[in-house]
Amino acid sequence: MSAHLKDEVEKIEQEINKLIEQSMKGKLIVVEGKKDEQTLRSLGVIGPILTFKTGGKNFLETVEQIEALKVGEVILLLDFDRRGKEGTKRLQMDLERIRVKVDMRYWVELRGLVGREVQCIESLANYLGTLHEKTINKG
Repeated sequence: MSAHLKDEVEKIEQEINKLIEQSMKGKLIVVEGKKDEQTLRSLGVIGPILTFKTGGKNFLETVEQIEALKVGEVILLLDFDRRGKEGTKRLQMDLERIRVKVDMRYWVELRGLVGREVQCIESLANYLGTLHEKTINKG
């Protein structure tokens, strides 16, 4: 069991480290809310993050904001729940329509690794902390 947990922690941390690398290169990460942004910051993401559910923004305003930033590619990292999945699909379509490349790798990978346990990005750091505690306690 302990080896399995350590493997899971390593895989999650690898994805987060790749996300941090992309962020350091200036890639824009799009999340739902401020708590999601705070969680990514606590995990080490220092680059640009856009929250799309803050300030009453809707999909159109978010897409317009991204278009105004003139970025060629964004990383979508919305929640893993039903609404997050729907929002991810919609934003992806809207952004691709204006010729912004959408990177879904991190959303797909992290959802695959934590999907049943974590439904929102803001819970990611706590989940990782819990896994670390379990690996320490189990040896």
